[in-house]
Amino acid sequence: MIVSARNQYQELLELLQAKNGNSELADRKRFAAKAFDVTSHYDSAIFNYFNQEQQLPSFKASVPQGKVLRYGENPHQQGVFFGALDDLFDQLNGKELSYNNLVDVDAAIHLVKEFYGEKAFVIIKHTNACGVATAGDVKTAYLKAFQADTLSAFGGVLATNQKIDLAAAEEINKLFFEILIAPDFEPQALDLLKSKKNRIILKQKQSLKGAKQFKSLLNGVIEQDLDLKTDSKAELKTVTKRAPSSQQIEALLFASKICKHTKSNTIILAVDGQLLASGVGQTSRVDALKQAIEKAAAFGFDLKGSVMASDAFFPFPDCVEIANQHGIEAVIQPGGSIKDQDSIAYCDQHNMAMVFTGTRHFKH
Repeated sequence: MIVSARNQYQELLELLQAKNGNSELADRKRFAAKAFDVTSHYDSAIFNYFNQEQQLPSFKASVPQGKVLRYGENPHQQGVFFGALDDLFDQLNGKELSYNNLVDVDAAIHLVKEFYGEKAFVIIKHTNACGVATAGDVKTAYLKAFQADTLSAFGGVLATNQKIDLAAAEEINKLFFEILIAPDFEPQALDLLKSKKNRIILKQKQSLKGAKQFKSLLNGVIEQDLDLKTDSKAELKTVTKRAPSSQQIEALLFASKICKHTKSNTIILAVDGQLLASGVGQTSRVDALKQAIEKAAAFGFDLKGSVMASDAFFPFPDCVEIANQHGIEAVIQPGGSIKDQDSIAYCDQHNMAMVFTGTRHFKH
């Protein structure tokens, strides 16, 4: 019988006392499994350390902490979370996080991380942003984010990179939401938000770490680098006769950040500091744009003077044509299509500004 941790001493003592110093095969298997759990994690950690340099084509991941969830993505599926969630968050209120909650929380904190140095608020539904805004205070940022889609925000996951004060909490409290994430809460604000016992409130203690992501598929595992690239002003290439104004550049970069975290094909419509509408997960870029325009109209936004971001290049000029018809004046996209010039020519003919980033941000 092998004992691999101090917390197993009592179990071993009780077992030997109950069985007069003997053990059964099932007992030895249980203790052996616990021992190999320890040693295999240690071995994987050593291998991954050396493989940072050697780059052997072998995948090994070991996460020793596991928490059984109520169920997986749907009630008929089992689910387990592996990881040290308590290192990231203090849960201040609410029920246990579900599988879908965890997926949306991950999406929310990845997106809000893009707005370092700004006061930002994001609202997530099924991993996509239905509201994003920056402002001079949390209350205003929340109200601007909520304005983008007051329907989808219901039951959503909310996140900010600022302390929640009472003024913000009073507005947020009017909404039914699943989760609120913030780095801190004023005491009065927290008391108000805890008035709903099932409402999950998370205090984020640290930022996300790691540079890789992986998932299972086709009886195997696929791994890649995280998309840690954020488009910057220095990398923008103006390809049209009209250059975007400084305010438009800020709006374009704002839209690009949201685009990066939205399911492809996606189109983001925005002004500086506010998401107006998004087209999400469509099979064509034209459909994504039409969806975004329809949503903007549904929530009372005038698109005249707004900007458009695309996660990938335009194979045809149809998207810039539709955008122009609705008053959109500036576009940000990766570029790289053999027909880029068609879109550029249309923009020049209609006094639109367009910049290329050189970086595609597909998200599947």
